[in-house]
Amino acid sequence: MKKTKELLKSQLKLVDIVIELLDARIPLSSKNPSVDEIIGQKPKLIVLNKIDLAHEGETKKWLNYYNELGFRAIPVNTMTGSGVREIMNEAQIITQEKMDALKKKGIINRPIRLMIVGIPNVGKSSIINKLAGKKSAKTGDRPGVTKGKQWIRLRGNLELLDTPGILWPKFEDEDVALNLAFTGAIKDEIMDTETLAYKLIQKLYGKYEANFVERYNIESNLEDPLEVMNAIAKVRGCILSKNEIDYDRVSNMILDEYRSGKLGKITLESPNSEGE
Repeated sequence: MKKTKELLKSQLKLVDIVIELLDARIPLSSKNPSVDEIIGQKPKLIVLNKIDLAHEGETKKWLNYYNELGFRAIPVNTMTGSGVREIMNEAQIITQEKMDALKKKGIINRPIRLMIVGIPNVGKSSIINKLAGKKSAKTGDRPGVTKGKQWIRLRGNLELLDTPGILWPKFEDEDVALNLAFTGAIKDEIMDTETLAYKLIQKLYGKYEANFVERYNIESNLEDPLEVMNAIAKVRGCILSKNEIDYDRVSNMILDEYRSGKLGKITLESPNSEGE
């Protein structure tokens, strides 16, 4: 981690602004706790990605939460491109003073240089492609940039320093690990999907019971997550021989339908409870 921090800090000298990319469904769990320490006083813009999968009311709460902390947060849906132009506009606003100072020194039309940081599966490549207006193309090495670091030309006189996906959250909290697993940031291959699906139902059913009832046409007021899973399995035909439940199949289906938004727009963390 020490080498990672040193590498990132050296790259920070080359950029004007850092975009911290978070998953709108889990803004706390998808935040690397080391980012603020690493970037220091460098201007930062927060982007809440995947708002098409998050609860709209909860997203508004998160936007207010960051606003109260003094940060500009922009909700983005890379499927439609919603919010992408706001990123470009805000980057120009945040760096206006610096760009004006450069003009006074005779440096005209110097692109605004930015870096995007975020954990795996938060949508970094999708954001970059939307900002570029096409599949991103590397423009080659620039002066002062060590070999291997590439700039990507974006729209709106912006350039992105393309860096390897070196950031990964250091988490000691089981809830953080589960939230990352629920959203697919941790590969299912290293998790017990049956337990994961059970935990997801346990976490969601109280607040989002109506989503389960509508999606799977099951009875309401079921009390135990296992009852919910069994009911879903029977409705969807996830049954083995001798009328036994196919827990592997129903578990994967529930996780897939949550992640794809088929279960509805669901947010796992609320700023009111600090993600608990």
